[in-house]
Amino acid sequence: MLISCMVQNKIVLITGASSGIGLVTAVQLAEQGYIVFASSRRGNSSVNLPNLHFVQADVNDKDQMKNVIELIVKQYKKIDVVICNAGNGIAGAIEDCSSDEIRFQMETNFYGVVNTIQQCLPYLREQKNGKILVISSLAAIFPIPYQAFYAASKAAVHILTQALSIELKRFNIQVCSILPGDTKTNFTKARSYAVQAQSPTSVYKEKMLASVAKMEQDEQNGMKPDNVAKTIVKQVMAKKMGKVIVPGISNKILYGLAHILPTKLLLALLHKLYN
Repeated sequence: MLISCMVQNKIVLITGASSGIGLVTAVQLAEQGYIVFASSRRGNSSVNLPNLHFVQADVNDKDQMKNVIELIVKQYKKIDVVICNAGNGIAGAIEDCSSDEIRFQMETNFYGVVNTIQQCLPYLREQKNGKILVISSLAAIFPIPYQAFYAASKAAVHILTQALSIELKRFNIQVCSILPGDTKTNFTKARSYAVQAQSPTSVYKEKMLASVAKMEQDEQNGMKPDNVAKTIVKQVMAKKMGKVIVPGISNKILYGLAHILPTKLLLALLHKLYN
């Protein structure tokens, strides 16, 4: 009852919430009493909770994001929490990825986050409070072969988030970067491949397919989205969020190792694991 009173009328916007970590997080927050707007390109779900609202919005479309945020603020006069979760993945050797494929990867994973945050900030600044959580990835600190552009996009939003926390401190807006590791979701099935990466003429194809197969096996044996969502919800409910949060003990160990191992050794380990 105490928790319910604390979060009553707290408004949350979460992107990429049609499935996986996003959907589970939206449901957990709604069950805790938050009023949640779960946005996605599809804009619908079979989940039915009184304070969980599914809305259609593509993070790559500034006007759509602006309209959703204006709708929320018009109805509730505020927005308390913004969770940037929308993302996708493309596999293929760096040489095999076309400019259009690279842009597509960066559009959602990086510019989609930027679009969402920029549209929310005027309201958060005016309120002089609020929280922004960005779902990055452990790939942000591990240079994963054959998914280099995915890793680069997650590294970009991770750095962006930390810089944002400095800029927004004087407005009493907290910012947190969440770095999940391998997680068992539909992300594995939804992964796309660069066209040239699948061509018989690609000199990387055999190694790429073996490498991605290993990654997909790790994902399917990874954390449950419920556990990642619990970590996110804990930060949303905390009085003071952490700056960088890594869900799971084993992932925390990997995160620590990435910061203490010599680069040469780290790259050698990744080569052995994925190549």
